[in-house]
Amino acid sequence: MATLPTDTPGRGRRWWQEVTPPQWKAMFAAWIGYLLDGFDFVLITLVLTEIAADFRLSTATAASLISGAFITRWLGGAVLGAMGDRYGRKAAMISSILLYSLGTFACGFAWDYTSLFVARLVIGLGMAGEYSASVTYVLESWPTRWRNRASGFLISGYAGGTVLAAELYKWVVPHWGWRWMFWIGVLPVLVALWVRRALPEAGDWQKEIGAAATRSAEGRPNPFRPLFTGRLRSGGNAVLAVAASMALFCVFTPLGTGYVPWLSAAAALCLTAFAVQLGGRRGWLLYVSLMATVFCAFLYSWPIQALLPTYLKTGLGYAPGQVTDVMFYAGFGTMAGCWLAGFVGDRLGTRRAYTYTLLASLVFVFPVFAVRDSLPALGVLVFVLLALSQGISGILPKYLAGHFPTATRAASVGFVYNVGALGGAAAPVLGARLAEGMPLGRALAVLTFGLTLVVILLVGGNVPQRLGRLVGRQAPEDHLVSASGGAGALPASSTPASGEVSPDSARRCPGG
Repeated sequence: MATLPTDTPGRGRRWWQEVTPPQWKAMFAAWIGYLLDGFDFVLITLVLTEIAADFRLSTATAASLISGAFITRWLGGAVLGAMGDRYGRKAAMISSILLYSLGTFACGFAWDYTSLFVARLVIGLGMAGEYSASVTYVLESWPTRWRNRASGFLISGYAGGTVLAAELYKWVVPHWGWRWMFWIGVLPVLVALWVRRALPEAGDWQKEIGAAATRSAEGRPNPFRPLFTGRLRSGGNAVLAVAASMALFCVFTPLGTGYVPWLSAAAALCLTAFAVQLGGRRGWLLYVSLMATVFCAFLYSWPIQALLPTYLKTGLGYAPGQVTDVMFYAGFGTMAGCWLAGFVGDRLGTRRAYTYTLLASLVFVFPVFAVRDSLPALGVLVFVLLALSQGISGILPKYLAGHFPTATRAASVGFVYNVGALGGAAAPVLGARLAEGMPLGRALAVLTFGLTLVVILLVGGNVPQRLGRLVGRQAPEDHLVSASGGAGALPASSTPASGEVSPDSARRCPGG
């Protein structure tokens, strides 16, 4: 099987010259899939008011449609991630993009709230797999010292998809209605499949897993093995999976009215039980703390990302064309922020870049929701805020993936990230609930500011790694810069501990 070439840094060469043509092709193939991911997912936020009017839904009930895709993400991330670990990243990438495209197409045929919610569940399965497969594919393919950059470039595709969706919104919805947005969203999937059809396998996976897997089926990883060691444990975990899914479904639909706190606690316990088993005796606390970190990251970012179009239309009275203009600023702000995050992460280290950028974003949170009469001023403020706050999520894949070895990386990242992504399910509903007692703009500002501070403490203080060392003295360093692994791995003498500093800046910035 062909693989992406490995390489080593060359003196006197620009960074883009160290990235080979096959590695650039790997980036483009994953990037276009992530662009479609962003396009498909943001559609629901753009047409939420139109759907609410057609189906006669309250703001809170309509917001739960956004949450629907998050309910199944934990399962999709784990299953498709395990597929990527066992059969290769490429197979998982193709499967995930087909799955969420099917869900998007089905949204256009929804006849009521329930049918649309079910289609959103399918989208969630595919989105989760796209994240775990694409990020591991690109990170394992690019040169080691530019992997923050690779992470930022990849995630910028999501923002590009939101810009594309916003541009189509102002032309399609006023003339043809909201359903056509979902049907059009399926067409570009053919491009992604065509680009991915002849991709080589990721360098790290093929080097460490692929050769052994070719010789024997026993050489293939099985990240779920801890969940099925015995009939009793297998049956118990099947019950846990059903219980978690049902609890989450009830939490985000009217079925759970009056019991949300208890159902949320039950779902959290079930998912934590999976994390404990997958992490094992030495890794369970790392899994749980990373899940909590991602959860808080979604809570600070998703109130604005999910409800900004609703705020613009209901709070400021903007027309569809004006909403598109602001979303254009927002999308390009996030995209620029992802690019910036990659460069800053490679220079300062992942955690330092995350912390400093989020601190800077706090300055712009409340001013965004204070502007009412100037669209250009609002657009500029939204651009800067999202570049600093949501753009930094461009290096979140690098931050997470470095905690796990190649054999279980896709499944671990898929599970940890997508369980934490339930914060995105809670965020729009929480924002809508707060807006019942205060203006929607103020509610979004309060949530964003407060939860951003929490994420700054968690990431900047290296809390997950510190907690992991309480139960495992040899908690993993950054496996993505391991001297033994990977496409473009550096010599051992050049590899920084913990992966927090690039080789070029190790002498200037020890530590992270």
